[in-house]
Amino acid sequence: MAVKIRLARRGRKRRAMYDVVIADARAPRDGRFIEKIGTYNPNTDPASINIDNDRAFKWLMDGAQPTDTVKAMLSYRGLMLKKHLQIGVIKGALTQEEADKKFDAWVADKDAKIAGKSEQLAKAKEDAKKAKLEAEAKVSAARAEALAAKKAEEEAANAPAEEEATDEAEAPAAEATEETSEEEKND
Repeated sequence: MAVKIRLARRGRKRRAMYDVVIADARAPRDGRFIEKIGTYNPNTDPASINIDNDRAFKWLMDGAQPTDTVKAMLSYRGLMLKKHLQIGVIKGALTQEEADKKFDAWVADKDAKIAGKSEQLAKAKEDAKKAKLEAEAKVSAARAEALAAKKAEEEAANAPAEEEATDEAEAPAAEATEETSEEEKND
């Protein structure tokens, strides 16, 4: 029986998540499987890969063949390197301690890269947010200036009209006072 380590799809339309399963090569993709060893979520950035490393390593050493996608994920997690080192130990090329040191150094380096990428993504998101706020502030300031200019124009347009209206209102009143003062003189 050929055993594969592969993905089984689940999740809703266009938001797929996958289970990493051990299955018979003849079984359908989402059908019967022997064991579920983890999950894979490509919707996050970076993609979330949660695999039981011990179980996956056991199946790899027992001869299970990973599909191309799962092989890339296992390589990303360091299990393919661990398998390679373990085969070297079995053949006598190096000792178990040397293999463990090499693997631990690789894991530490990989974790640093992952943390750096996460920090870089968070910083880029924060910078984009700052830029967006600054752009909004510029637009808001421009709108405020345009509103102030429009209000000043309206006041300037209303002010001469009011002055003319007050001049016209004062003119009859002045004529009326002149007439009354002439009448008083005549009396």
